[in-house]
Amino acid sequence: MTQFVSRPIVPASEEFVTPASGAEPPLPRAFSWDGRTLAIREVIRSWRTTKDDRGDTYLKRHWFELRTADDLTIVVYYDRAARRGAPPWWLYTVG
Repeated sequence: MTQFVSRPIVPASEEFVTPASGAEPPLPRAFSWDGRTLAIREVIRSWRTTKDDRGDTYLKRHWFELRTADDLTIVVYYDRAARRGAPPWWLYTVG
């Protein structure tokens, strides 16, 4: 069963699953959430969503569906429009 979470998460590793490319943020090897460490084992898929504002289209979020080391499927996103001081990484669902 998939659980909707929608809470900020913090990278828990200086290592990355994917490199910084300029087109996407580097995906951390692990995240901290609710006193747990979510270590990433596999990237299942990734995609992007956009936002329309005054006739222009902007890249809004980078989404990642991931499998963790303890076999959970999680969906996280990186919010490109996060305000200064706000966390850019969010845990969307856990299943």
